[in-house]
Amino acid sequence: MYKLTGNAVIGQSGGPTCAINASLAGVIKSLSECDEIGKIYGMRNGIEGFLKEQLIDLSAVFSGDDAEEKLKLLSHTPASALGSCRKKLPKPADDPSFYENLIALFKKYDVRYFFYIGGNDSMDTVAKLSEYTELNDYDIRVIGVPKTIDNDLCGTDHTPGFGSSAKYIATTVQEIIRDCAVYTVPAVTIVEIMGRDAGWLTVSSGLGRLVSGFAPDYIYLPERAFSLDSFLEDVKSALERHPNVVIAVSEGLRDKNGVYVGEGTQSGVADVFGHKYLSGTGKALELFVKEKIGCKVRSVELNISQRCASHVASATDITESFNVGAAAASCAVEGANACMMSIERDDSAEYAVKFVPKDISGIANAVRTVPDEFINEAGNNVTDAALEYILPLIKGEVDLKWKCGLPEIFVFN
Repeated sequence: MYKLTGNAVIGQSGGPTCAINASLAGVIKSLSECDEIGKIYGMRNGIEGFLKEQLIDLSAVFSGDDAEEKLKLLSHTPASALGSCRKKLPKPADDPSFYENLIALFKKYDVRYFFYIGGNDSMDTVAKLSEYTELNDYDIRVIGVPKTIDNDLCGTDHTPGFGSSAKYIATTVQEIIRDCAVYTVPAVTIVEIMGRDAGWLTVSSGLGRLVSGFAPDYIYLPERAFSLDSFLEDVKSALERHPNVVIAVSEGLRDKNGVYVGEGTQSGVADVFGHKYLSGTGKALELFVKEKIGCKVRSVELNISQRCASHVASATDITESFNVGAAAASCAVEGANACMMSIERDDSAEYAVKFVPKDISGIANAVRTVPDEFINEAGNNVTDAALEYILPLIKGEVDLKWKCGLPEIFVFN
């Protein structure tokens, strides 16, 4: 592949994670070692910020003797350090002027490398931008770097950010189970976990089954139609076995007609991609159990702590997140374009991965759900195979830098 010289720009988009900045650090580190790259720019608030020319000179920020220390601190900082956005790009054929303005900015800043770190909707941006630049002969390499705690991106074994969220969820649920076990009064605790269309995060609530023997009595995923009648029978059955019942549910549970379980407690508001803002599934089920059984019942919504709990991040996740970003940068310089850098798991007995570029056209706007073999026949729990798939992703602890009892973080001025 011919040598392409110019500047690079990096953006972060969609929901943040505690590993997304590790990928950013990986891209920066790798690009800074390439002779083909001039300046490295960061977009504030993703593509929205770029259109407003709100850029950070990352080359200047991460220069000098303390560059490595800064990159390490950035890698261990939760949320999107550059800021994020949820902007849906128009189809190139529908609004060519939008892309003409974008290309004009690329030319102004001599941008020849574009990296977008994000999930499904961000890969949609990568796909549309790749399509336009290829058809209109602007020489640029557009690369997607995967990120999402939901683990629902196609074309990759798992996504950066998922392992740390899974570790937090498994840890928190195990602690909740132990807390609930101290009383003999019959009680039901329902833990609501993120996941609109895919239940990967909720699956992780059961990891304690393999490690400590403590796991929820039932685990319900959006991959199966949810029945209130069956749920009620499950709760009654669990209460007959022991007084302290703990149940994990995905926020995206729907009945056979596609109606969200928590729809009565939700606003109905949707984002620009048409995704409804979900919450209230746990509360709806709490009220249902209270009405039908009358025992002590409560719901716990883990909410955004699932994606920003860097204090219990997975070392495996942070390392892979950094490496997938670095691989994206090196592959782009070597000629990769219109692709997402994916993670492939080796078939060897020992857990190992490699990073390979995948065509973005087969990834954007697709959802990878939990497969059938990972869900039990009754649809109210997960198999050991599901937990064994996730377990390597949560291993290892991150060596954080602490100050006065709190972990230090990196913030762009």
